[in-house]
Amino acid sequence: MGYRNYDRPRTMHKATCADCGNECEVPFKPTEGRPVYCRECYQKHRPPRREFRRY
Repeated sequence: MGYRNYDRPRTMHKATCADCGNECEVPFKPTEGRPVYCRECYQKHRPPRREFRRY
């Protein structure tokens, strides 16, 4: 199994939301040409969750 560093704080990067234009922080380095959304706008763009069906 791989080692995971859950105790280490995440490195946050400043970004500008592609929808509302507000400055936000994200836990990944934004890639030029790809939109970044703040927490509120991301909820609008996130694909719908699929229900888990048990048989």
